[in-house]
Amino acid sequence: MHRFVEAHNRRGELADALGFRLGGGRGKILLQLRDGPMTLSQLAAANGLDAPYATLVVDKLEAHGLVERRPHPDDRRRKLVTLTAAGHNAIATADAILLRPPPAITTLSADDLGQLTGLLTRLLDADATRAEE
Repeated sequence: MHRFVEAHNRRGELADALGFRLGGGRGKILLQLRDGPMTLSQLAAANGLDAPYATLVVDKLEAHGLVERRPHPDDRRRKLVTLTAAGHNAIATADAILLRPPPAITTLSADDLGQLTGLLTRLLDADATRAEE
């Protein structure tokens, strides 16, 4: 399984399309902002990061023009991190690349695909259960 996953790794393709790598938690934070602006403390808490590291990650995203900090409407001491147009475009690019199934998936019969989907769903459910414990 490891060999299959690594053979279909799309990190390089994504880096080529974006012009930089989304490592170091940047991709995860970028995708979280898809649902709307968040404060730095919300981003830190959602990702299990301390505030200084969350600030560094946002600094890198901001340097690439993907996010910007804006004053919080209810508390001018806090900042909201929000996506820029380039950030929305980067997410669309990432989705187009990362959500495309590997070509080998098309060789599976409907029954095999159903079994694979069932197994992967069980694995995701098991991970979610363990995270809640």
